[in-house]
Amino acid sequence: MELTLQELEQRRAKFTVMMHERCPGWDTAVIFENANQYYFTGTIQNGILLIYKDGSYLYGVRRSYQGAKAESPLSDIMQINSYRDMAEKNGGDLGALYIEGDTLPVVVLERLKKCFKISSINFLDTLIRTVRGVKSPYEIHWLKQSAEQHRLLLEELVPTLLRDGISEADFMGEMIRQLYTMGYHGIPRFHQNQVELTAGQIGFGTNSLLPSAFDGPGGGKGSSPGNPLSGSGGRKLKQGDPVFVDVAFGMHGYYTDKTQVYMFGAEPPVELAAAHSLCLDILRRTAERLRPGEIPSQIYQDIIAGLSEKDRDCFMGVDNQHRVKFLGHGVGINVDEFPVIAKGFDDPLEENMVIALEPKKGVPGIGMAGVEETFIVTPGGGQCITGGGRNIIRVGGQER
Repeated sequence: MELTLQELEQRRAKFTVMMHERCPGWDTAVIFENANQYYFTGTIQNGILLIYKDGSYLYGVRRSYQGAKAESPLSDIMQINSYRDMAEKNGGDLGALYIEGDTLPVVVLERLKKCFKISSINFLDTLIRTVRGVKSPYEIHWLKQSAEQHRLLLEELVPTLLRDGISEADFMGEMIRQLYTMGYHGIPRFHQNQVELTAGQIGFGTNSLLPSAFDGPGGGKGSSPGNPLSGSGGRKLKQGDPVFVDVAFGMHGYYTDKTQVYMFGAEPPVELAAAHSLCLDILRRTAERLRPGEIPSQIYQDIIAGLSEKDRDCFMGVDNQHRVKFLGHGVGINVDEFPVIAKGFDDPLEENMVIALEPKKGVPGIGMAGVEETFIVTPGGGQCITGGGRNIIRVGGQER
C-alpha cells in the first residue's frame, strides 16, 4: 500500500483544524522532528516543514533533496542551503510560532530566530501527538503488517532460538537477525528523550527484575553501564530460567509492541504462573474497555482500584520502588504514542486509535511475568492485532 498525496493532505488538514480549535491566534507551525516529519511528508530528511494557518506549507530540505523528491508525494519541496532560503521565499515572518518543544534543539530555534521574524513561541507537542493518535486506513494497513510479523517472531521463532548456554547478548543478536529477515525497518523510534534501545528489553531469570532508566515495567541488564539495555554477555540460559522478551516490531515506519514470557526446560514456578494469569485477566478486562468514548484515565483508575493488595504488589514494576504509572500506550510512528492509559489522559478514546496494553508483574527471586499486545480501538472493544495474550510458553526439554 503506497502513501498518497491525498493522505498527506488529510493529515495536514486535520492538524490545522485542531490548531484552530485549541490554539487560536497561531500563524505557523514548524515541524523538525523525524517522526513528525515522516507523518506529514512521507520522508525523513535533514529538512524543516512549515505549516501555515491557511493549511498551506513550505518544505525545505538541505540533505537529501533528491531523497525527499523520490520518497515524498509532496510536489512542493524546496532545496535549501540554510533557513534564510526559506525566509526569502515566504517573506520571513512566521508570526505566532508553534514548535516541538520536547524535541526541537535549542540551536535550531536560535537559527530560526536569526532568519525569521517571530512574534511569539508556543509548544504543539501534545496537540500533534493527539492528531497522530487516530490512525488512517493506510496506517492501520502497515500496523497490521507489522503485527503479523511480530506475532510470528515471538510466538514461533523466538522459542527456536532459546537453547542451553546461550547468553542474553547472543540471543539478542540472533533475534535481531530474525527481525531483519522478516522485514523489520531498523530502529525502535521513541518520542521520549534519551531512549536508546537495540531492539527491546530481554532478561533471563532475575535479570528481568533489574531496575533500569527505561520507562517500562520490565527490567534488564546490558553489556556495560554504557549500554544498559542490550542483554548481558555473562548471563547464560539454564534449565529452570524464565525468559522475558519485550520487543517492538516495525514495518514501513509503523510499530507494534508485544511481550512474551517463556520458561526454559521446566514448568513455571507457581508464583510466576499466578502472576502471569493475573496479567492475562487484566489484559482481557482492559481490552474490553478500548471503545470510542471511554476515558483512558477512568479505565486506569477502575482497573487499579479492582486489584487486591496482593495483586498490586510489584504490579507494573520490577519491585515496589520501580513502578510505571500506566497500563498501556499508543503506538504508531513512535513506540510511545498517545493516548496513554493513565491518570491525566482525559480525552475520550476514538475509533482506530492503536494502543499497546502491557500489564506486567515482578515476581521477586524469579523473574518478570506479564504480557503486552497491540489493539485497535473499535466499538466492540479492543481488536488485538498481535495474536492475543498467551500463557507462558514452555521451551526446551520435554514439551507439555
